[in-house]
Amino acid sequence: MLEDKEALACPPVPVESQFFNPACILPYGLKVEHIHQAMSDFVDFLGFINQQLHSRELPRLESFLMPANFSSMVGEFIGITIPKYCLDLVKNQYHNRHPDLIPRGIFPNNAVQYTSEGIEVKGSRHAAGWQGHNPESVWLMVFYFDSNSAADEAKGIPPRPFRFRGVYGAKLEKEDWAFSERTATSRRTITASVTRSGAVKMKMNWIYQDLGKGQG
Repeated sequence: MLEDKEALACPPVPVESQFFNPACILPYGLKVEHIHQAMSDFVDFLGFINQQLHSRELPRLESFLMPANFSSMVGEFIGITIPKYCLDLVKNQYHNRHPDLIPRGIFPNNAVQYTSEGIEVKGSRHAAGWQGHNPESVWLMVFYFDSNSAADEAKGIPPRPFRFRGVYGAKLEKEDWAFSERTATSRRTITASVTRSGAVKMKMNWIYQDLGKGQG
């Protein structure tokens, strides 16, 4: 029954220790254990929310939020959770900040509008082609996940649990970005995309990779 499949999809797939790369290079005192803890916190949060929603006969969070909003939520949650475990990093308190995480105590009130010091954190359903607002020199960390989206029910795509598929990170330079093209009639905001060279840097320094079955 569809209802049974929906119930089974409520708990996300756990984050597994064996999928982390102990040889990856991480900056600012960040460790694999910190990332593991932050990802597990998100999985626990999403599982709790989805089970509560299901008990009220409501769809799972990833099934009704706009895809970009859900991806943003993943990145924001990880961004506020990592500093719980890595005390060398803090959330950048500046509105419309860049990057998301900065070294603790080097900027007044832990707030700065723009700096190349720190880590930009993003959530994405995509294994490549990650986007930002501008080409920037920054340490970028992407949390790649697989989940249902708001369009799946109309397409007949069955329920499946949220799953982190990979975490990739590296220091990118401006030449590792390129502006994304758009048509003359498009209303989409102009964005920059990580180029192949940037993606190679990040995937060579992979942090987490779950290559198991079940990807949608």
